[in-house]
Amino acid sequence: MTAQNSATLPNAIAVGGTEARRPALGGTTLAAAGVVTFSLTFPGTAWGLESFGPWSLFGLRCLLAGLTAGAFLLALRVPVPARAHWAGLMVVAGGVVVGFPLLTTLALQTSTTSHAAVVVGLLPLTTAVVSSLRTGARPSRRFWAAAVAGAVVVLGFTVAQSGGALSAGDAFLFAALLVCAAGYTEGGRLARLLPGWQVIAWALVLCLPIGLIGSALGVAYEPVELTGRGVAGLVWVAVGSSFLGLFVWYRGMAEIGAARASQLQLAQPLLTLLWSVLLLGEHLSPAAPVAACAVLVCIAVTQRPDGSKRGGTT
Repeated sequence: MTAQNSATLPNAIAVGGTEARRPALGGTTLAAAGVVTFSLTFPGTAWGLESFGPWSLFGLRCLLAGLTAGAFLLALRVPVPARAHWAGLMVVAGGVVVGFPLLTTLALQTSTTSHAAVVVGLLPLTTAVVSSLRTGARPSRRFWAAAVAGAVVVLGFTVAQSGGALSAGDAFLFAALLVCAAGYTEGGRLARLLPGWQVIAWALVLCLPIGLIGSALGVAYEPVELTGRGVAGLVWVAVGSSFLGLFVWYRGMAEIGAARASQLQLAQPLLTLLWSVLLLGEHLSPAAPVAACAVLVCIAVTQRPDGSKRGGTT
């Protein structure tokens, strides 16, 4: 692996110089682009469910994403990762490629996108906790205070948007949080050893057999009614959310750390609510601008250098 194609940025930990700030800015931009992509996942899934059942949508999403990733790997003649990386790639695959998409798709059978955003608002804090346990990183008290405050704002706002009601899909959503946080953390670690896009690409390829079997069984046993929105939703969650979004997300996370990058996802529920209004016709409360400003303040605080102590890579 050469320095040009490595996701490892040894200079990124320096402080006080222009070269130190540029990688952090670039990493934040990439992670933010991933968040915007992820914010369209629930509306895309809702569109996809107009044409496919939950199991066939999951299987086809997994299959198309794996084929897209495999095509990139073949075209660029990327070598197979070292054996030491495969255990981590399996964690990424199980959490991000299989667990989160399947569990959230099942949840959206009974939950609206706005209600699902309530639980997803906890993902940044969940990821930060899992990352700290996995890597030994110790963010400052200010970091945790801002992260918790942002999570509270997001939860309060989105619970109010959904009327405070709990849906039958909450168990799926809470389980999705745990497996996704594990996948994000392990992917962020691997993205310091491999180019970020290769991390998610190999994880997607690992799940090709699951996608093939799942789509075959799903299409065979669930009704399929193709519509323009349904197909567009499938294509988006397969190529946009599962490949392109994760590519830029892991690249950004490799530069600025999993815990700090995860706090950018505090904005994801609010963005999802916006897309829900524009794409699904859901109604949005006038409190949205206030909540958005509060969340942006929390994000700004978590992005400031805080001299966190680290016991490992993030």
